[in-house]
Amino acid sequence: MHPTESPARHPKRWLIHAVLSLSLFVVVVDNTVLNVAIPSLSRDLGATTAEIQWIIDAYSLVFAGLLLIAGSLSDRYGRKRALLAGFALFGLGSLGAAFADDALQLTLLRGAMGVGGAFLMPGTLSILMQVFDRDEQPKAVSLWGMVAMLGVASGPTLGGLLIERFWWGSVFLINVPVIAVAFVAAVVLVPESRDPARRQPDVPGTVLSTLGVSALVWAIVSAPEHGWSSARTLGGLAVAVAALVAFVSWERRTPHAMLDLGLFRHRPFTGGSLVIVLMTFAIAGMTFSLTQYLQFVLGYTPLEAGLRTVPLALAGAVSNPVGLQLGRRIGQWAITIAFALMAVAFLIIAAIRPGDGYGHLLTGLIVMGLGGGMVGPTAYTAIMTALPKEQAGVGSAVNDAAQEVGNAFGVAVLGSVLSAAYASSLPDGVTGPARESIGAALAAAAARGGTAGEALAQAARDAFVDAMSVGFVVGAVCAVAAGVAAGALLRIRPTAADRVAGLDREPAGV
Repeated sequence: MHPTESPARHPKRWLIHAVLSLSLFVVVVDNTVLNVAIPSLSRDLGATTAEIQWIIDAYSLVFAGLLLIAGSLSDRYGRKRALLAGFALFGLGSLGAAFADDALQLTLLRGAMGVGGAFLMPGTLSILMQVFDRDEQPKAVSLWGMVAMLGVASGPTLGGLLIERFWWGSVFLINVPVIAVAFVAAVVLVPESRDPARRQPDVPGTVLSTLGVSALVWAIVSAPEHGWSSARTLGGLAVAVAALVAFVSWERRTPHAMLDLGLFRHRPFTGGSLVIVLMTFAIAGMTFSLTQYLQFVLGYTPLEAGLRTVPLALAGAVSNPVGLQLGRRIGQWAITIAFALMAVAFLIIAAIRPGDGYGHLLTGLIVMGLGGGMVGPTAYTAIMTALPKEQAGVGSAVNDAAQEVGNAFGVAVLGSVLSAAYASSLPDGVTGPARESIGAALAAAAARGGTAGEALAQAARDAFVDAMSVGFVVGAVCAVAAGVAAGALLRIRPTAADRVAGLDREPAGV
């Protein structure tokens, strides 16, 4: 051991970090990897627009719904044990999904993968908080956040590469050997840890939290197809509100609460969670729109489209450590600056016109990556260092649930804006499925052929660009709101670097 190293530091902590980061990367990639497969799924499985949405969203629905109980169970029965169970479920679900015969099978297997992901994701961050001491936690969490950013941005590239070389099922099959390697490495390297209090199971809290979060995500992902004022969407929101209110009421009364609501009195914890929701909202909505823009409007193949999102990931990786250092110096205002950059990026992309090429988009992607990469280090560290170690699992689950809700909202809200603006931008003479999506319009144009087909295709592309501009203006407004929220809620005092690093556990304003 190095003479300056604390005896409390785990000697294999960076190897453990590598294993957990690999796990995180696979789970996060699955949130975006299918975006470039939308045309392939439509063609090979005959999936409708609604079926494709559920194939994509089934993972988030189950994942988000089970996160809190998965985090609570990992604290009680062992975080390593939960991690290994997650590996097994995720790997088996991926294997089945690769060979699904229809849209329903694929949706169900994506849900099974979501169960595995719910046990995997909280374990990665909570175990990090156990094996790294307070001095190294900010660096470890920053690298963890960088991997998450790379996973989100790399999904389209990886998906495009696999789909172009093989078939859509390969985006799932590739998970299997990676998960197998990570499973073996986790068995060998990762130490077991759990809450020493071994509190009794909170069965009512488990049921209410699962119902509430699942109903919320269900309502969000239903909205683009059925409308925000539909009985289906409003019913889901009503169930979500009722279940979550009941959950909060129960958790306040029971002596064996799965989630200590007192954590939300800590501004770093509450503010950090809100910031993460808004950050993932912005990035997920942007990715959903851009993968279609690159393929349907600019005409790139899935691989070419994926490769053109790489600058987003690279810029995020470069700015991640910058965000950590800037957070040490100016506290929560580092996040405000980061969101200001993201708002600028949204406006740059919103200014794209139908005749513009990739160069205009590239500038926006780089600025977006620089802003997004800077948000994570301070926000994640603020959340996790506000937690007692014994609650690391459920606390990490809250962080992950915030990301999933943000992802679902981003796709649903900006997707709804995109759909509505697209339909309103089309000429009145365009009817039927062509009015519902650009994919359907281009398919109809190809079937029609000739001058009429070319006119329909051009009208659809122009309408999509106009609609994307509207959606990205909404994204810019959300980024500004996130920056304001960070400045108002986090209150991280920059009087000493240790504040952001988590070395002083007394958050301001508590």
